[in-house]
Amino acid sequence: MRAGPAGESARVDLPGASVIAGRTRAIGPASWRADAVPIITLADRPRTQLSEARFPAIRMRRTRRTASLRAMVRQTSLAPQHLIQPLFVAEGSLVGEVASMPGVARLALDALVAECKAIEALGIGCVALFPVIPQTLKRDDGEEALNPDGLVPRALRAVKQACPGLSVMVDVALDPFTTHGHDGLLDAEGDVDNSGTVEVLRRQALIYARAGADIVAPSDMMDGRVGEIRQVLERDGQHHTLILSYAAKYASGFYGPFRDAVGSAANLGKADKRSYQMDPANSDEALREVALDVAEGADIVMVKPGMPYLDIVRRVKDRFGVPVAAYQVSGEYAMLQAAIANGWLDRRTALMEALLCFRRAGADLILTYYARQAAIWLGE
Repeated sequence: MRAGPAGESARVDLPGASVIAGRTRAIGPASWRADAVPIITLADRPRTQLSEARFPAIRMRRTRRTASLRAMVRQTSLAPQHLIQPLFVAEGSLVGEVASMPGVARLALDALVAECKAIEALGIGCVALFPVIPQTLKRDDGEEALNPDGLVPRALRAVKQACPGLSVMVDVALDPFTTHGHDGLLDAEGDVDNSGTVEVLRRQALIYARAGADIVAPSDMMDGRVGEIRQVLERDGQHHTLILSYAAKYASGFYGPFRDAVGSAANLGKADKRSYQMDPANSDEALREVALDVAEGADIVMVKPGMPYLDIVRRVKDRFGVPVAAYQVSGEYAMLQAAIANGWLDRRTALMEALLCFRRAGADLILTYYARQAAIWLGE
């Protein structure tokens, strides 16, 4: 220990730590001076030993005192470029509000284009399109999904012509197009036929890529579909088309309002998708799903639903280090909207906190029906 000038604290030299002697009680090993309080820096000691420091040398509230101080030490950021806006596109009598998702509407093509222009102006870089198909065009085999002049290809062309700098993502799955509401084809026993479904999905993805999709997003949870889609895209010269794989998609109870929005709820009826979507009890399985999709050529992987599965987001990000998206799904949206409408939650505070939590958990991208509103707030 070296004595300092009169009236000042003395500096204590201990191996591995910088210590300033003060007037408080002893902390740490018995060999230290009774009035020594350790001031331990990250450079001096491993993080695991920081707990040896105690109040008042460490006051955690110091960095929380003002807005500028809080901003200086903030670990997680949220910006418009982290957000993807899901949009429903429809025609004729199917255009209109979604009753179970207050504030969300099925948009006609002209309204869709106008919305995309507004979204792009806010700094959001991507929209995700979901079609609402009339019952008259639905079939057991979902053949309308392969119509190159169907609603989705026309919507893609319209948006890309009006907003060439906006990335457009589109789902690759059959549930909006089938009479039974499943994501794939059914065999004679009523099970989803994996191989038959993948053959349709690869053709569907190619049609969408040719129509201008920047990102195709297989959400069906069929085994091997990412590799098949990547192969057909490469063979066709669609080298720049991204695959965002719904790699860890759970058989969740939070999808109900979405199925109302796209009109598949009535088709599915009391059936479920547990034979191909993941069991909510499993997390290790999610890592296997992600590993397979990355190996097959996925550029981005998705965890769905969102907030109830933030532990999965973190495990995936830590394990693979690839771009990870999370979907704040329709049920999450509907719950928040209900609580806000009843005055139980402050709208801005709750929504921005929820989105920030996705980012803190490791999500690079967030699909959220609040994307536009969040971008407005972020720009203020």
